[in-house]
Formats: sequence, structure tokens, C-alpha cells
Amino acid sequence: MAQNDFSGLDGFDRAILAAMAADGRVTVTDLARKVGLSKSPTQARLRRLEAEGFILGYRAILDPIRLGLDHVAFVEVRLTDTREAALAAFNAAVARIPEIEQAHLIAGNFDYLLKVRVQDMPAYRRVLAEKISPLPYISSTSTYVAMQSVKEGDLADVT
Repeated sequence: MAQNDFSGLDGFDRAILAAMAADGRVTVTDLARKVGLSKSPTQARLRRLEAEGFILGYRAILDPIRLGLDHVAFVEVRLTDTREAALAAFNAAVARIPEIEQAHLIAGNFDYLLKVRVQDMPAYRRVLAEKISPLPYISSTSTYVAMQSVKEGDLADVT
């Protein structure tokens, strides 16, 4: 199956994905009841969706605010070189910085958009100075501080 080809998914598969995105701890019995199948076919479909890479894994979603990580900054990054080797080096370096929650290669006036989450502005300044600015091929950065998160991370509606 092609990487972006989900046309082969039927209504049951999509219902399973939606239910799992909403509650990854749901039992197979409850999942079967929610999607309208018996337990065995639901379990078989769930295993297939995992094997085919539609479900990447299961994890606890932590509350960053309760953990004291309520400062979010978005960082535009411009690189000096955008050839494949430079992008690969930048990607690998970004992956090693835990404060960077997300990193996206962008088509536009800059090259990457980073989402950085830390405790406060002094912590952000340290991350910018000590971890982001030394990244390979960085030409410049611009920071935008989020005042409030209105919506984050909801992929439950796949139907």
C-alpha cells in the first residue's frame, strides 16, 4: 500500500482508527462494540492497521502545563544550504533536541518551522542560544511566542 493511500480503508477501518485516536486504551471488546463488528474481526483489522503503519504506536499524552512546560514558541529557521545533505544534517540535529516538539520543512520565505516548548522565557533563551542557534546550516531565526493554545493534536476524525 502506498504511503498516503488510505483509499483501501473501509468504514470499519476508519471507525477503528477514529476510536483508537480518541482512546488508545480501549479494549478490543469495547472497540468491537463501538465499530459494530465482533471481537475477532476487529482484532484482526486492528493488527492489520498496525502492521500497515496506520497506527504507529501507543503512548500516554502528558499535560505540558501540569508539567510546568507552558511556554510555547514557534521558530522560523532559514538555512544557508538546502541541498539534501544539509537538510539531512539539520533534521538529525533537530531530532536530538527534546525541547523541539515539532519541526516542519516549509515551502515559503523560510525553511523550517519549529515548535519549542519550555518552562519560561529564560529557558527558551537558553535553548535558542545553546541548542538551536548552533544547529548546522542556520542562517537566521525568528521567534513567535504563543499566548494561548486554542487547539492541539486532535487526529480523531479520520472518517
